[in-house]
Amino acid sequence: MLEPVAEAFSRLRTELRPLTRSGPLQVQFAEPPARGRALPGPVAREARAISRTAVLSLMDRADAARARIGWDCDGRNLLMEVRDDGGIAVTAHDDTLRPIVERVAALDGTMDVETTPGWGTTLRIEIPLDPPSAALTVEGAEELTDREKQVLRLVATGISNQRIGDQLGITGNTVKYHVANLLRKYGARTRAELASIAHSHDAHSPSAQTR
Repeated sequence: MLEPVAEAFSRLRTELRPLTRSGPLQVQFAEPPARGRALPGPVAREARAISRTAVLSLMDRADAARARIGWDCDGRNLLMEVRDDGGIAVTAHDDTLRPIVERVAALDGTMDVETTPGWGTTLRIEIPLDPPSAALTVEGAEELTDREKQVLRLVATGISNQRIGDQLGITGNTVKYHVANLLRKYGARTRAELASIAHSHDAHSPSAQTR
């Protein structure tokens, strides 16, 4: 099902009202274009969850007095921006942002974090409205941890370990560790071979490679 972008954003405001009505954080909302492309239901739900998580993380940090949440749509992606006036420098590797990073990665989206000590932090998030043409389905993969499934999806897109780490909020060395485990479990010798296996609809699990 589809949700008009303005309606999805209005629901976000309603959901956040109990948190912001009497709390210390003042939240401003930048309305999306009324005629923007309708959002797929899962994207709308996750976008609201990401926005709520961002507000809750600001409340937990208690270093920001104001925040601004804005949505837009370029026809292919939902564009989200969350700004605050907190004085603490924040990066994508911070534990407070980890839930957001993982949600965005699960949607094949991207997130940039720009922070200036004493001036605040801006999160810029892009979430595709259409699934990628070569979407990888590994939910049924045997013997893979949730993190390995996330890494496998991103390896299949061809991006570097550093970019995978940035999207998942983990270090490049941790990504290398997961890739090594995936190579072993799938019996692959290279990342390219692993990506090829991952894109094969008949090879979603390590056991499928040994039959």
